[in-house]
Amino acid sequence: MRPLSLTVPLEHYHVHFFTSDPDALRAWYVKHFGATTTTQGTASVTSVPGVAFSFRKTDQPQAATKGRSLDHIGFEVTGLEAFCKKLAADGVTFDTPFRDVPGIGLKIAFVLDPAGTRIELTEGLAGR
Repeated sequence: MRPLSLTVPLEHYHVHFFTSDPDALRAWYVKHFGATTTTQGTASVTSVPGVAFSFRKTDQPQAATKGRSLDHIGFEVTGLEAFCKKLAADGVTFDTPFRDVPGIGLKIAFVLDPAGTRIELTEGLAGR
């Protein structure tokens, strides 16, 4: 069998969030990550550069992502230390506080969204 060969660059497109309150979770991403919501046809699409978010209502309890098959999502942030200070001032929950790791040229922090999604924030991965 021949291995699959892509003829175009692979690109991340979207993430689905299942939550009891999709409007509140969407508002959290708009407030803290500058997500925008636009209309495409009959659908509303909320996105940040490079990825679209889909928020769906569910009445089933959802497990947090940490330690599961999908542990976290990640974003590269310019000015990460200042961004983390703003998130902390806004009461965002940190799983791992901001830290600078000069030995590997990386700044990193982990936050949790209200649904328990673990979010890795980095500065220094782009361009590697």
